[in-house]
Amino acid sequence: MKDKFQMSSMGELAFFLGLQVKQKKDAIFISQDKYVAEILKKFGLSEGKSASTSIDAEKPLLKDSDGEDVNVHTYRSMIGSLMYLTYSRPDI
Repeated sequence: MKDKFQMSSMGELAFFLGLQVKQKKDAIFISQDKYVAEILKKFGLSEGKSASTSIDAEKPLLKDSDGEDVNVHTYRSMIGSLMYLTYSRPDI
């Protein structure tokens, strides 16, 4: 490839578009742990409790009459961050 295109070495790849990359002789490992931690910190959810089961799909969601309105920009940013995460993690 370097015969056809001008290239320069920038060292071993460690991070790329939110993906943490670890390279070994026989394998390449990709992780998004750091990206997930940054998302949680950005939206103030790093101290939240995790759940091992998903929400019941058969139970209808009810409107919280006492709840506060959410900031539309923050909500869109959250959804966008989650969508980016799911592009490389189809299991979530």
